[in-house]
Amino acid sequence: MTAPLRHEPVRSEERTPAHAVRLRRLNRWQAENLREDLADLYVESTRVPAGQEYRSRKAFLRRLTGDIRRAGFALLVAEDTALAGCVYGFPVPREGTWWRGFDGPLPQSVEQLTASGHVFAITEIVVHPHTDDQGLARRLQQALLADHHASLGATLVDEVDTRSYDAFLSWGWREIGALRRPSDPTTLRPPAPVLLRALVLPLGQPLSTRPDGLAHENRTQRPD
Repeated sequence: MTAPLRHEPVRSEERTPAHAVRLRRLNRWQAENLREDLADLYVESTRVPAGQEYRSRKAFLRRLTGDIRRAGFALLVAEDTALAGCVYGFPVPREGTWWRGFDGPLPQSVEQLTASGHVFAITEIVVHPHTDDQGLARRLQQALLADHHASLGATLVDEVDTRSYDAFLSWGWREIGALRRPSDPTTLRPPAPVLLRALVLPLGQPLSTRPDGLAHENRTQRPD
Protein backbone atom coordinates (compact mmCIF):
# COMPACT_ATOMS: atom_id res chain seq x y z
CA MET A 1 0.00 0.00 0.00
CA THR A 2 1.37 3.40 -0.94
CA ALA A 3 0.17 6.61 0.62
CA PRO A 4 0.89 10.04 -0.86
CA LEU A 5 4.47 11.17 -0.28
CA ARG A 6 5.46 14.79 -0.61
CA HIS A 7 8.99 15.89 -1.31
CA GLU A 8 10.42 19.38 -1.89
CA PRO A 9 8.07 22.40 -2.31
CA VAL A 10 7.04 23.18 -5.87
CA ARG A 11 7.85 26.59 -7.33
CA SER A 12 4.81 28.81 -7.80
CA GLU A 13 5.07 28.83 -11.58
CA GLU A 14 4.84 25.03 -11.61
CA ARG A 15 1.69 24.82 -9.50
CA THR A 16 -1.67 23.80 -10.86
CA PRO A 17 -4.80 25.10 -9.08
CA ALA A 18 -6.37 22.39 -6.94
CA HIS A 19 -9.76 22.91 -8.59
CA ALA A 20 -8.20 21.92 -11.94
CA VAL A 21 -7.56 18.37 -10.71
CA ARG A 22 -10.36 16.14 -11.97
CA LEU A 23 -11.18 12.53 -11.15
CA ARG A 24 -11.89 9.96 -13.85
CA ARG A 25 -13.11 6.36 -13.60
CA LEU A 26 -11.32 3.75 -15.67
CA ASN A 27 -12.61 0.34 -16.71
CA ARG A 28 -10.39 -2.75 -16.84
CA TRP A 29 -9.41 -2.21 -20.47
CA GLN A 30 -8.48 1.42 -19.83
CA ALA A 31 -6.51 0.46 -16.72
CA GLU A 32 -4.57 -2.13 -18.71
CA ASN A 33 -3.72 0.46 -21.35
CA LEU A 34 -2.56 2.94 -18.69
CA ARG A 35 -0.36 0.46 -16.81
CA GLU A 36 2.96 1.98 -17.81
CA ASP A 37 1.85 5.53 -17.02
CA LEU A 38 0.56 4.43 -13.63
CA ALA A 39 3.88 2.72 -12.93
CA ASP A 40 5.72 5.93 -13.83
CA LEU A 41 3.47 7.84 -11.43
CA TYR A 42 4.22 5.31 -8.70
CA VAL A 43 8.00 5.55 -9.11
CA GLU A 44 7.90 9.37 -9.19
CA SER A 45 5.72 9.50 -6.07
CA THR A 46 7.49 7.09 -3.73
CA ARG A 47 10.81 7.05 -1.97
CA VAL A 48 12.79 4.17 -3.37
CA PRO A 49 16.42 3.38 -2.48
CA ALA A 50 18.85 4.43 -5.20
CA GLY A 51 19.20 1.75 -7.82
CA GLN A 52 15.95 0.00 -6.86
CA GLU A 53 13.58 1.98 -9.10
CA TYR A 54 13.25 -0.78 -11.71
CA ARG A 55 12.50 -3.47 -9.14
CA SER A 56 9.99 -1.23 -7.35
CA ARG A 57 8.27 -0.43 -10.63
CA LYS A 58 8.10 -4.11 -11.55
CA ALA A 59 6.55 -4.94 -8.16
CA PHE A 60 3.91 -2.24 -8.63
CA LEU A 61 2.99 -3.55 -12.09
CA ARG A 62 2.71 -7.09 -10.71
CA ARG A 63 0.33 -5.93 -7.96
CA LEU A 64 -1.72 -3.87 -10.39
CA THR A 65 -2.01 -6.74 -12.86
CA GLY A 66 -3.16 -9.08 -10.10
CA ASP A 67 -5.76 -6.65 -8.81
CA ILE A 68 -7.14 -5.87 -12.28
CA ARG A 69 -8.10 -9.54 -12.54
CA ARG A 70 -10.12 -9.46 -9.31
CA ALA A 71 -13.90 -9.34 -9.39
CA GLY A 72 -15.22 -5.80 -8.98
CA PHE A 73 -11.85 -4.11 -9.59
CA ALA A 74 -12.20 -0.33 -9.81
CA LEU A 75 -9.70 2.45 -10.47
CA LEU A 76 -9.89 6.23 -10.30
CA VAL A 77 -7.24 8.56 -11.65
CA ALA A 78 -6.72 12.22 -10.86
CA GLU A 79 -5.57 14.44 -13.70
CA ASP A 80 -4.58 18.06 -14.24
CA THR A 81 -2.10 18.60 -17.06
CA ALA A 82 -0.89 15.05 -16.41
CA LEU A 83 -1.57 12.16 -14.04
CA ALA A 84 -1.68 13.55 -10.50
CA GLY A 85 -2.75 10.45 -8.60
CA CYS A 86 -4.65 7.19 -8.59
CA VAL A 87 -6.50 4.85 -6.26
CA TYR A 88 -7.77 1.35 -6.87
CA GLY A 89 -9.20 -1.67 -5.13
CA PHE A 90 -11.97 -4.24 -5.15
CA PRO A 91 -14.83 -5.54 -2.98
CA VAL A 92 -13.61 -7.84 -0.21
CA PRO A 93 -14.90 -11.38 -0.98
CA ARG A 94 -17.78 -12.39 1.27
CA GLU A 95 -16.05 -15.60 2.33
CA GLY A 96 -13.43 -13.49 4.12
CA THR A 97 -10.32 -14.82 2.38
CA TRP A 98 -8.91 -11.29 2.25
CA TRP A 99 -8.49 -11.41 6.05
CA ARG A 100 -6.50 -14.68 6.04
CA GLY A 101 -3.63 -14.65 8.53
CA PHE A 102 -5.42 -12.24 10.88
CA ASP A 103 -3.96 -12.44 14.39
CA GLY A 104 -6.83 -13.48 16.66
CA PRO A 105 -10.57 -13.26 16.03
CA LEU A 106 -11.74 -10.72 13.46
CA PRO A 107 -13.95 -8.02 15.03
CA GLN A 108 -17.58 -9.12 14.75
CA SER A 109 -18.72 -6.03 12.86
CA VAL A 110 -15.97 -6.48 10.29
CA GLU A 111 -16.86 -10.13 9.87
CA GLN A 112 -20.56 -9.34 9.44
CA LEU A 113 -19.97 -6.54 6.95
CA THR A 114 -17.58 -8.73 5.00
CA ALA A 115 -20.14 -11.56 4.83
CA SER A 116 -22.83 -9.13 3.61
CA GLY A 117 -20.59 -7.73 0.85
CA HIS A 118 -20.26 -4.20 2.25
CA VAL A 119 -16.46 -3.98 2.60
CA PHE A 120 -14.29 -2.47 -0.13
CA ALA A 121 -10.51 -2.87 -0.06
CA ILE A 122 -8.27 -0.02 -1.17
CA THR A 123 -5.06 -1.69 -2.26
CA GLU A 124 -3.13 1.28 -3.65
CA ILE A 125 -3.31 5.04 -3.41
CA VAL A 126 -0.68 7.24 -4.99
CA VAL A 127 -0.49 11.01 -5.27
CA HIS A 128 2.26 12.84 -7.13
CA PRO A 129 4.31 15.07 -4.79
CA HIS A 130 3.98 18.04 -7.16
CA THR A 131 0.20 18.25 -7.11
CA ASP A 132 -1.18 21.40 -5.53
CA ASP A 133 -4.34 19.67 -4.28
CA GLN A 134 -3.44 18.97 -0.65
CA GLY A 135 -6.63 16.98 -0.10
CA LEU A 136 -6.36 14.84 -3.23
CA ALA A 137 -5.59 11.56 -1.46
CA ARG A 138 -8.67 11.91 0.72
CA ARG A 139 -10.81 12.88 -2.29
CA LEU A 140 -9.67 9.83 -4.22
CA GLN A 141 -10.39 7.31 -1.49
CA GLN A 142 -13.74 8.85 -0.60
CA ALA A 143 -14.83 8.89 -4.24
CA LEU A 144 -13.86 5.26 -4.78
CA LEU A 145 -15.66 4.07 -1.63
CA ALA A 146 -18.74 6.16 -2.47
CA ASP A 147 -18.85 4.71 -5.99
CA HIS A 148 -19.24 1.25 -4.50
CA HIS A 149 -21.64 2.17 -1.70
CA ALA A 150 -19.27 0.65 0.85
CA SER A 151 -20.10 0.63 4.55
CA LEU A 152 -16.47 -0.08 5.42
CA GLY A 153 -13.20 0.65 3.72
CA ALA A 154 -10.31 -1.73 4.39
CA THR A 155 -6.60 -1.65 3.68
CA LEU A 156 -3.37 -3.36 4.74
CA VAL A 157 -0.17 -1.46 5.51
CA ASP A 158 3.27 -3.03 5.92
CA GLU A 159 4.47 -2.53 9.50
CA VAL A 160 7.66 -0.84 8.25
CA ASP A 161 5.71 1.69 6.17
CA THR A 162 5.16 4.27 8.89
CA ARG A 163 4.56 7.11 6.44
CA SER A 164 1.54 5.40 4.88
CA TYR A 165 0.31 4.28 8.30
CA ASP A 166 0.42 7.84 9.67
CA ALA A 167 -1.29 9.16 6.54
CA PHE A 168 -4.19 6.73 6.83
CA LEU A 169 -4.67 7.56 10.51
CA SER A 170 -4.81 11.26 9.64
CA TRP A 171 -7.64 10.47 7.18
CA GLY A 172 -9.74 8.80 9.88
CA TRP A 173 -8.76 5.15 9.42
CA ARG A 174 -8.51 2.90 12.51
CA GLU A 175 -6.25 -0.06 13.16
CA ILE A 176 -8.13 -3.24 14.12
CA GLY A 177 -5.21 -5.65 14.37
CA ALA A 178 -2.57 -7.27 12.21
CA LEU A 179 -2.10 -10.25 9.95
CA ARG A 180 0.81 -12.12 8.44
CA ARG A 181 1.24 -12.94 4.78
CA PRO A 182 4.07 -14.51 2.77
CA SER A 183 6.27 -11.79 1.32
CA ASP A 184 5.95 -10.86 -2.33
CA PRO A 185 9.05 -12.14 -4.17
CA THR A 186 9.13 -9.01 -6.34
CA THR A 187 9.28 -6.57 -3.42
CA LEU A 188 12.42 -5.02 -1.96
CA ARG A 189 12.12 -7.02 1.27
CA PRO A 190 13.89 -10.32 2.00
CA PRO A 191 11.74 -13.48 1.72
CA ALA A 192 9.94 -13.88 5.05
CA PRO A 193 6.39 -13.56 6.41
CA VAL A 194 5.33 -9.91 6.42
CA LEU A 195 3.36 -8.32 9.25
CA LEU A 196 0.61 -6.10 7.87
CA ARG A 197 -1.47 -3.66 9.88
CA ALA A 198 -5.19 -4.00 9.16
CA LEU A 199 -6.95 -0.63 8.93
CA VAL A 200 -10.62 0.15 8.39
CA LEU A 201 -12.61 3.28 7.61
CA PRO A 202 -16.23 3.07 8.82
CA LEU A 203 -18.64 5.14 6.73
CA GLY A 204 -21.83 6.65 8.07
CA GLN A 205 -22.54 6.69 11.80
CA PRO A 206 -19.89 7.82 14.32
CA LEU A 207 -17.65 5.04 15.57
CA SER A 208 -18.83 5.45 19.15
CA THR A 209 -22.37 4.31 18.29
CA ARG A 210 -21.32 0.65 18.34
CA PRO A 211 -19.71 -1.26 21.25
CA ASP A 212 -16.92 -2.59 19.05
CA GLY A 213 -16.22 0.80 17.51
CA LEU A 214 -17.65 0.07 14.08
CA ALA A 215 -20.90 1.24 12.58
CA HIS A 216 -23.03 0.04 9.68
CA GLU A 217 -24.64 2.65 7.46
CA ASN A 218 -28.04 1.40 6.27
CA ARG A 219 -28.17 3.92 3.44
CA THR A 220 -25.15 2.32 1.80
CA GLN A 221 -26.32 -1.28 1.88
CA ARG A 222 -26.17 -3.24 -1.35
CA PRO A 223 -28.69 -5.97 -2.07
CA ASP A 224 -27.52 -9.31 -0.66
